[in-house]
Amino acid sequence: MVTSIDRRSSLPFYSQLKDIIVADIVARGLEAGDRLPGDHELCERYEVSRTVVRQALLELEHEGVIRREKGRGTFVDDPRTSRGFGGALVGSFEDIQGGAGAQHSRVMRRGFVPAGARVAGDLGVEEGVEVVEIERIREIGGVPWAFTRTQLPRDIGEPLLRAQLEDVSLFGILEREYGVRFERARRTIVAEQASDHVAEALRMTPGAPVLVMRSVSFDSSGRAIERFAGFHRGDRSRLDVEVRHAAP
Repeated sequence: MVTSIDRRSSLPFYSQLKDIIVADIVARGLEAGDRLPGDHELCERYEVSRTVVRQALLELEHEGVIRREKGRGTFVDDPRTSRGFGGALVGSFEDIQGGAGAQHSRVMRRGFVPAGARVAGDLGVEEGVEVVEIERIREIGGVPWAFTRTQLPRDIGEPLLRAQLEDVSLFGILEREYGVRFERARRTIVAEQASDHVAEALRMTPGAPVLVMRSVSFDSSGRAIERFAGFHRGDRSRLDVEVRHAAP
């Protein structure tokens, strides 16, 4: 088990720290609700800056591995939390999470594709115009958990064709490196049968149940800047709904 930052590695420090934290959770057999070290302790233990720690914890929180409570600390999150189906703002890496096992994302395909009618309508571009399309697989403990397809307008998505996209957040790259700000998203969640393509990616039988989240994200001007579809294995997904009594 890796227990220290490799300063000669090409992997960013925050990415290494994420792996270390997840490995520590697994090695110690921690469960949902167990407390984790705080920011200051992580900085001292691994000799990294607070910026590195914050980025690592932010992405782990978006992935559903941990939860952070103001004034209380950092805790292991519910391994089958439903936040991935609508809680985070954007629908790429942040909406795919599982338990505290070894997590990995990899790119299946990326490139330019002509926008079909539905893609063009969602992104507000003309049909046939080239957009960027990225397909990725998210694995938990070596088992495919979700397949995602993200489409973006060419001017926004083109930098991602040259970026390192293994185990990183598309949202994080666009926000940190290119100043793209996501303001709101429109989402739908439906149960479907896995197509041949999705079933092959998730190592499932074609026609098996998948929970599908489709999302279109917008910037502050109202421009559509991301179209996303996430296909989550039915045997590894849960959707929770909290109902409250409305005041008369």
